[in-house]
Amino acid sequence: MKPFLAPCRRQFLRWACAAAVAVPVNAALAQAASNPNLNAQLLVAARQDDIAQVERVLAQGAVANSRNRLGKTALLMACEKGNFKLADVMLRGGADVLLASVEGVTPLSAASYAGNIDIVRRLLAAGARTEPVDRMNKPAIVYAAGQGHAAVVDALLSSGIDVNARYEHQLTLLMWAAGQGQVEVLKLLLARRADATLRDDRGLSALEIARQSKQPQTTLLLGQTTGAS
Repeated sequence: MKPFLAPCRRQFLRWACAAAVAVPVNAALAQAASNPNLNAQLLVAARQDDIAQVERVLAQGAVANSRNRLGKTALLMACEKGNFKLADVMLRGGADVLLASVEGVTPLSAASYAGNIDIVRRLLAAGARTEPVDRMNKPAIVYAAGQGHAAVVDALLSSGIDVNARYEHQLTLLMWAAGQGQVEVLKLLLARRADATLRDDRGLSALEIARQSKQPQTTLLLGQTTGAS
């Protein structure tokens, strides 16, 4: 399990290093090209958590969906950093809750990875979709489960996600939680009737993945659940 998650961590670190260079995202934003400096100021202010400056440049005409060279909007930056107030300002300013970076990272995926339940709930209320995947072919809930964010997993499941859905390599959320030693997520999934008998594309169950990953707590819990020794 760990080899699947490690590239994701490196990927998020790369995204955090992007320089703020604004670009209009479509023809409807053509007017923004007349003053790209405002858009650049918006992204710089968002990167620095300067909410007052963000509000000023938005009021002056900066486009909420301006993006840097990696396609990251101010909303996405706010979600990565867990800044609820900035995320709320951007959403009220017209930011597109579905707009992903060039790596396919949506605001919901970023907030789920960071484990900020307040932002996750705000995004869901604003119309965020749970099914989009990034270039690692993973949706928001997989990151939440792998990182151990039980409250986020619960909120995403409550939005309609199947607790036994299959993801990359036929892994279920239960398998992700088991392999990463995420006990609280595992308990939540089992309480929601996750199927511990399912197997991934290697033929491994969640219990076997926990054992191979040397995760004693999830191994014990799954062993008790399935009656295996």
